Amino acid sequence: MLPIDLHAKFDLVTDHWHPHIVASLNGQDVKVAKIQGEFVWHSHHDEDELFYVFKGAFDMHYRDRVESLTAGQMVVVPRGVEHKPVADAETWMVLFEPQAIDHTGGVESPHRKTELKRI
Repeated sequence: MLPIDLHAKFDLVTDHWHPHIVASLNGQDVKVAKIQGEFVWHSHHDEDELFYVFKGAFDMHYRDRVESLTAGQMVVVPRGVEHKPVADAETWMVLFEPQAIDHTGGVESPHRKTELKRI
């Protein structure tokens, strides 16, 4: 029950598209990630995801539209919705996801991480 300094946690993240777990609650993980460039098209059959922009901006691509988000904004992507995050410049994200989620939805990619570090 100690405070978590997100700025300090982001300082520990050195690569893009690699979420790090900072807290867990009720079967969910709170993760931080730095993103830049394009991720892969993917969906999650059983899980919703929450993306909160801590610093920077990114576009969430859906098959029928693109939504732009900036610092202080968030979006929840419902289960089953295909999406692809894209960030022109480095962006810091806070993610709320079920602990069992595969962050690429099982899509093989150089971005895919099967084990996440807790920081």
